[in-house]
Amino acid sequence: MSNDTYLVPDLKKGEIHRTELTIKKSRFITSIARTHGVDEAKAFIDKVTNEFMDARHNCFAFNADKPGTSGYAGCSDDGEPHGTAGQPMLNVILHCDVGEITAVVTRYFGGILLGTGGLVKAYQDSVKQALESLKTTPMVLMTTYKVQIEHSNVTLFQRLLNKVNAQVLNQEYTDKVLFTVMIPNDSTELFTSSVTQMTSGRAVIEKIDG
Repeated sequence: MSNDTYLVPDLKKGEIHRTELTIKKSRFITSIARTHGVDEAKAFIDKVTNEFMDARHNCFAFNADKPGTSGYAGCSDDGEPHGTAGQPMLNVILHCDVGEITAVVTRYFGGILLGTGGLVKAYQDSVKQALESLKTTPMVLMTTYKVQIEHSNVTLFQRLLNKVNAQVLNQEYTDKVLFTVMIPNDSTELFTSSVTQMTSGRAVIEKIDG
């Protein structure tokens, strides 16, 4: 994967990937979702916690950004001994090469104590098992541009959009044509130089921040 592409869970909004592991009569149910941003991660955690309100623990870990980054990551032991659930889960999440991901492991206690080492292994293995069967899809980072061109340039411009796999957000036709488009980051230089060339420098190209 390039710096402009990374893997994310191949899950639609509201869709959950779920697996279960039984260790010494304790049930460990792992729920995974694609979550873009901390707010989405927290909303998913609340959703799973409410679904399994009768469980003793709903431990979680999330990375709401690119794989390996920790600026938008978090975790919780949810009542398990400190450092035996959330952080071990987060370690797996941060090294799994998948971004925008939240995992909640729900534990139904089976009456047999696992000990500190046993808990760490159980929570890590639960997340690892779920990741093994999780389908992923590439996330392509894109930049938004507004481009104003003459009507005579539209056909060539649309061919260029297809060439760079652009997404057209909006088109406005007046005396000129204003396109709002999203361009893959690895094609932005080709896109802007090609637009300038095909319009002999008359195009107005504006990069939209955010």
